[in-house]
Amino acid sequence: MTKEARIPTACFHPDLREAVSVMPELDLFTDLNRTRETTRKMFAALPPDEEPPATVETVPAGKDRPAVAVRISRPPQQEGSLPGVLHIHGGGYVLGFAAMDDPTCRRIAREANCVVVSVDYRLAPEHPYPAALEDCYAALEWMAANAGSLGIDPQRLAVAGASAGGGLTVATALLARDRGGPALQFMAPLCPMLDNTNTTPSSYEITDRRFWYREVNEKAWQLYLGTAQDPLPPYAVPARAEDLSGLPAAFTSVGGLDLFRDETITFVSRLAQAKVPVEFHLYPGCFHGFENFLPACNISKKANSDFLSALRQALHG
Repeated sequence: MTKEARIPTACFHPDLREAVSVMPELDLFTDLNRTRETTRKMFAALPPDEEPPATVETVPAGKDRPAVAVRISRPPQQEGSLPGVLHIHGGGYVLGFAAMDDPTCRRIAREANCVVVSVDYRLAPEHPYPAALEDCYAALEWMAANAGSLGIDPQRLAVAGASAGGGLTVATALLARDRGGPALQFMAPLCPMLDNTNTTPSSYEITDRRFWYREVNEKAWQLYLGTAQDPLPPYAVPARAEDLSGLPAAFTSVGGLDLFRDETITFVSRLAQAKVPVEFHLYPGCFHGFENFLPACNISKKANSDFLSALRQALHG
């Protein structure tokens, strides 16, 4: 990495400076399968959580499509029907798995007092668009159709996710609106991956290989979109959606040193113009996914608290 590409440590939020000074460079695509396996081994090595584990269910996904696995997390003591949150993991559309986000989903279930359904969608490049989106939508339909047995109030449904999960959150909301599917009360696309064009100022600005940077973003989009040709539908690239009206109220956030900063800001502005209620937080000096990589930092705790407070307010009033 050239000296010019590396973001100076002084530019980062004070809470993050010590950690970023020793962060290694990302190497995601030299051997994608090896990266996936490394991620799984890291997750398997984590100490077990004292809370009850997620239960696993299989969701039928329609003709000629494989079933989708979902993981269900609940608050420690559930009383009556609770809001339901479809949670979509990140990973640039090519990495990750639902179990990796179990700690996040348990925290959401516990602190927002809701039932969380996390979807283990298919990954690119083996399964390019629309595989991941159709898996997410199938999980949403299943969650709504089985609300009674799941202990979910079908009038209080939300969808949330970060990074690629944020992009799929918006795409799922668009699909639900346009297909007349389950009515969503709220969506939370966090630091969302929305735009494949890589033409925003921040997409050129972030070339530091310690974080999600320009080259890996370009590659991830190529793998996800596969052979899809222009004009790409908004369900594939949510930034291309011309009409955002009718989407559920939203909460979103992004770091000031995140490649997705400017596409998120544009999206927030367009939601407001479409009369969609939206709350937005920009965290200065924070890189992509900081709140998950360094959850013990005060700025990360604030970011997670902001999201959970918005979710509680939206679903419980």
